[in-house]
Amino acid sequence: MAQSNAIDVLLKKLEYSFNDITLLNEALTHRSYASKNNERLEFLGDGVLNFVIADELFKLYPDVQEGDLSRLRASLVNKESLAEIANKLNLGEVIKLGSGELKSGGFRRPSILADAVESILGSVYCDGGFDTARDLIVRLYADRLASPTDLQSLKDPKTRLQELLQSRRFDLPDYQVTGITGQSHAQVFHVKCSIKQMSIEVNGEGKSRRKGEQVAADKAINRVEEYFGNNRTAIDGSLRHNATNPVPPGNKKNG
Repeated sequence: MAQSNAIDVLLKKLEYSFNDITLLNEALTHRSYASKNNERLEFLGDGVLNFVIADELFKLYPDVQEGDLSRLRASLVNKESLAEIANKLNLGEVIKLGSGELKSGGFRRPSILADAVESILGSVYCDGGFDTARDLIVRLYADRLASPTDLQSLKDPKTRLQELLQSRRFDLPDYQVTGITGQSHAQVFHVKCSIKQMSIEVNGEGKSRRKGEQVAADKAINRVEEYFGNNRTAIDGSLRHNATNPVPPGNKKNG
C-alpha cells in the first residue's frame, strides 16, 4: 500500500481532518529518520492522554480510591495498550523510520508504535484544540473504558499478598535474597519469601531483587489461599474471638 493511501486510511480511522497536515507528518516521523521528529509532540500527547484518561476514570469510578485509579490509568496508557491501538490504526505502515530502524523491524516495535500514538494525539491537540483531542482519545479508548476492570488484578503480587495476609491478621512475609547468579550485565536474583505462621517458603527469581520478590509473592499467594481454604473454620473463629474480645490496654501504674 502506497504511503499516501495509508495516510488516507489512517485519517478515516482517526475520524479527523487536519487543518495543518504537516503536524501529522511530524507526528509520524521517528527520530531515526530526521532531526525534526515526533518527540516534542509525543511529550505533549502523553500529557493530554494522561489527563483525559484520569478524568474519564474519575467520572466512571466515583467510589474508587486514588491508588486504584492510578493503577487503572497506568494499565490504560502503558506501552502495551498504546501499541495495540497503534496496530489497529496500522501505524507501522506510515511511520517514517531511518534505514537502521527499518532493517531491525522498528515498525513493529511496541515502544515506537506507542510513541507514535502519543505523537498523533499531540498533533491533534495542536491542530484542533483540547476538546478535539479529548474526543479522539475517548473514541480510541471506547472499548477499554466500557469494559469492567478487575481492580484486584491491577495490583502487583507483593501488594496482593500483603493485603491477603492482613485481611486475616497474619504477619507480613519476609523476603530474603538467597543468591545472585549470572554475569554482571545479566544477573539473576534468587529470592525466598517466608510466612512463618503458615510454614510457607517459596522461591522466585528475576533480573532484579524487586522482580524476584514479585515472582516469589505470586507463588506464595496460591499457597496462602490454599492454607486459608484448609483452615477456614479455625481462622474465622479466631477473627470472631479477636473482634469480640479485644486485648485491653496495659494498666498504668500509679507512681
